[in-house]
Amino acid sequence: MSDLDCYAHVAARGDVLGVGIGAQPAEWEGRLGADYVDDADGGLLRRDYGLVELSFQEEHGAWPCFGISVQVHRLRWDTESAVPAPLRSVYGDFAPRTPFEDLVAAITRLGCSVEPDDDGTAEDFHRYRVPESGVRILVRVDAATHGPTGDVWKLSVSPAWWRETG
Repeated sequence: MSDLDCYAHVAARGDVLGVGIGAQPAEWEGRLGADYVDDADGGLLRRDYGLVELSFQEEHGAWPCFGISVQVHRLRWDTESAVPAPLRSVYGDFAPRTPFEDLVAAITRLGCSVEPDDDGTAEDFHRYRVPESGVRILVRVDAATHGPTGDVWKLSVSPAWWRETG
């Protein structure tokens, strides 16, 4: 298994190591470990594992996850401590960059497709969608932005947010 397999799984299935939208913070901690930073603001909680960033919203005493971001661009600076140990143990080493074309090939091997999903508001990134899962992929296309063009910036699993914004 490789880092590309990890990203393709997230894109095709919408979860990380079997945990996804709706899971409680304790479920995420059980799967990704206790090495994270929480940022709470009222009824919202952002949990940052480095590569993986999670969003939770309080609902009647529970904290279901409503957003998962796999922040691939963060690995440009630190591939060791930015990747949670459970992910490294399953997928091995993570590269500092991931070309979009490589990710598309890996997603296709899983039986899914990737289509353009730009809304015309960003010039430095292109947005793509995996129709089978609804996962969005942001790809950096502006050479003035940090790093090589054509690299995956992040994967976004946010069904409620995408439903609202299109």
